[in-house]
Amino acid sequence: MGNKIAFIFPGQGSQKVGMGKELYNQHKVAKDVFDEIDNELNFNLSKVIFDGPESDLKKTENTQPALMALSVALSRVIEYESKEKFNKIAYVICGHSLGEYSALCASNIISIKNASKLLKIRGLAMQNAVSDLSTKMVAILGMDVENVEEIIAKNLNNLVCEVANDNCPGQVVLSGHSEQVDLITEQCLKKGAKKSIQLNVSAPFHCKLMKSAADVMEQALKNIEFSDVNIKFVSNYDAKIYEKLEKIKELLVRQICSKVRWRESINTIKNLNVDNIYEIGSGKVLSGLNKRMNLPINTGNIEVMSDVDHFLKNFF
Repeated sequence: MGNKIAFIFPGQGSQKVGMGKELYNQHKVAKDVFDEIDNELNFNLSKVIFDGPESDLKKTENTQPALMALSVALSRVIEYESKEKFNKIAYVICGHSLGEYSALCASNIISIKNASKLLKIRGLAMQNAVSDLSTKMVAILGMDVENVEEIIAKNLNNLVCEVANDNCPGQVVLSGHSEQVDLITEQCLKKGAKKSIQLNVSAPFHCKLMKSAADVMEQALKNIEFSDVNIKFVSNYDAKIYEKLEKIKELLVRQICSKVRWRESINTIKNLNVDNIYEIGSGKVLSGLNKRMNLPINTGNIEVMSDVDHFLKNFF
């Protein structure tokens, strides 16, 4: 097995009550990550992650640092057990939406303290951006992004409906005002989409309605120190590779109102001729999307201690 490894980090929707609990109990390095985040947030987020209730874990301000906590705990355990820095193990990193923060924190570009703080601010800002509007997000299955965008372009008015996620061929997510998202969904189904699924989210992420959240994050990021970028980072915003610090801060702001170009990002990674793609964190959402792309690359996920052991056995 070759060892040019891409690590990808999940975003909102991958959370589940109980994630990371076994890891926390089994490995002090993981426990230290969760404890540090609890201390930084001045709130027992670990208790919400491990014991629920689910309604609290699903609050955006909790979901975002919670998913980062597990991804980073796993990456720190891998570092500790392999005695190798994460950015030496990984050839390239990429995260889905908030997963970009997990990727940067795992690679020691953002500290755990700062990543926790930023994701709490980000979650609240995204939640508050549209508190008085009727909005939704809907996944359109069985239609490619070009066709969906063509339908959106033919139905423009004062309301917002944009592509929030281009996840993989045949899976596109819409975001915006409920009325307009419903109209576009109906048109997509008429024009050949197989199915639509309304997403259980609290705000219309990755569309222009998130402008105030982007402004909040621009201010928040100004005050945060990043360490040097020592790894290839593929951005959600344009699916390109970045290795310059000042550009990455700008991209983290831009991605809030822009679509997540996941399908293109994975193609960028594929073109780097990596041998393995590992999803690191809760669930297998991204691994599932990758499978649908029929990549000629070994894919796996690392979620619990036995996955870490399996990974280390293969590469060390």
